Amino acid sequence: MAEIRFSEYLAQEWRPALGCTEPASIALAAATAAHVVGGEPRRVELVVDPRMYKNCFAVGIPHSEHRSGIQWAAALGSLLPDPDVGLEIFRQITPEVLTAAGRMLEADRCTVEVDRTKEELWVDCRVETDQGVGRAVIAHDHTRVILTERDGAAVLGTADAGDGRPDGGLREVLARAPLTELIALSNQLDDSDRQLLRRGIEHNLAIARHGLRMFPERFHRRAGETQSHISHLVCGGVYARMSGEDFVVMSLAGSGNKGIVCSVPLALWGELLGLDRESVDHALALACLVTSATTWHLGALSAVCGCSNAAGIGLAAGLVVLEGGGAPEVSLAITNMVGNVAGMICDGAKIGCGLKVMTAVDAAYRAASLALSGVGIPASDGIVGGTGTESLLNLGRIATRGMTSTDAEILDIMRAKL
Repeated sequence: MAEIRFSEYLAQEWRPALGCTEPASIALAAATAAHVVGGEPRRVELVVDPRMYKNCFAVGIPHSEHRSGIQWAAALGSLLPDPDVGLEIFRQITPEVLTAAGRMLEADRCTVEVDRTKEELWVDCRVETDQGVGRAVIAHDHTRVILTERDGAAVLGTADAGDGRPDGGLREVLARAPLTELIALSNQLDDSDRQLLRRGIEHNLAIARHGLRMFPERFHRRAGETQSHISHLVCGGVYARMSGEDFVVMSLAGSGNKGIVCSVPLALWGELLGLDRESVDHALALACLVTSATTWHLGALSAVCGCSNAAGIGLAAGLVVLEGGGAPEVSLAITNMVGNVAGMICDGAKIGCGLKVMTAVDAAYRAASLALSGVGIPASDGIVGGTGTESLLNLGRIATRGMTSTDAEILDIMRAKL
């Protein structure tokens, strides 16, 4: 594996975000396009890949008085003053911005198209103002601006940089590395790395506890056992985030939900076991690395639920090392997860994701406990491989090739609702 410092990894993959990262990315593109040209926005034209559209369809937007959806994200973004704040951009929404965005939508001056040829994350936004037309293109990663234009003339970059699937990125390096090297990297934490991991845990626990209070008493009564309580907390955190509650979370591999799924259970399980914080740091570091590696196999946005099929797998790996397991047990746990949750579809970001992550967390505990006892799904079964790494390769084939038509049907069902 190429030389990677864990601090460099965290800078790319462990980042704060306010609200769902997909509408935040769209708002960021719109704000960037408007900023390039200046002036008062009059019209927004947005083109996105199918999965970006899917993930923005029904998710709530923070500070918007419970607005949701892709058109609101684009319209609001065009009116926000500072794109440099990245995925915390919705914090700039004011009552005046809400009113102006509402007028834009009422006048049908915000259009959205889906480019079905785009297989990777793609946001292409044009904003017409009283001073001209600005354009911004984001590709592959939620904050990776590859092109800006003012009145058709390039200011920065080229749209060609977004063609195809990027090679040689950090996630690919991790995906191709042996598990032993990922475990070794997770042990190379300095004090600043630990501080940043722990800050993420604090953010994600806060929204989880807030979200759990949003559910009825009957739901709380079902969460009596410790393990069940933890999965309920994760559900609460995701539910609150998808509702647009005003909480910053620490996102992982481009997803706040992935960050919640990995960090909340490991922090609470480590506390229950009486382990020191350094052990939790190590376990969370490995969970993050495995999640990022799995995300590369699936794609930044996927036909399958990334919170279950990437973060759930990362969590299982972290639980194994938290309880003293090594590379062989981590490999078994990964295979157990692939054999269990593979195929859980992604039908967009929404409050219902809370139920999916409950399933993923429960599955991760089972996968890890079996692996720690030396029990794993044999390679003769279904899509799993002889090792965890082989199982992830097979999972990637299912997600990126096998479920292409499934993803298209999901999109058609969702668009028909409009």
